[in-house]
Amino acid sequence: MKTLVAYFSASGMTAELAKNMAEAAGADLFEIKPVEPYTNADLKWTNPLARCNREKIGKKNVPIESRVRNIDDYDLFLIGFPIWYYAAPNIIETFVKSYDFTGKKVALFATSGGSDISKAPGKMQPLMAGEIIGAKLFAPDADIESLRAWLAALE
Repeated sequence: MKTLVAYFSASGMTAELAKNMAEAAGADLFEIKPVEPYTNADLKWTNPLARCNREKIGKKNVPIESRVRNIDDYDLFLIGFPIWYYAAPNIIETFVKSYDFTGKKVALFATSGGSDISKAPGKMQPLMAGEIIGAKLFAPDADIESLRAWLAALE
């Protein structure tokens, strides 16, 4: 089964986890980057006018810098992100709406400063045709063995 780890990282914590996930899964790695990078002010969720809040409340798509090549070659997609408002950031929603996941398996993984991942699969599933087979919140420095254990449980 060919696997792709696709991730968005606002501060670098999810990037570290995604690299470890790709190693644990023997997967290719793809960073989901916004066309317009986020600044620290954009990510200050306590400011109601911050970009992250305007995007979430306005249900806005976030343009992505590049596309996955040969997406049809992959059977399993491990999609990683920081939790924003108990779900995936809008850029992840834009990503999943940009591809046809019919017949593909998808698992979600995330980092968070305090929120859980429980609402993310339910909010993401209507946006895609693929099957979400699991979702888990990890510490950014999760060890390879714990990632491998989660991956094995998905099968």
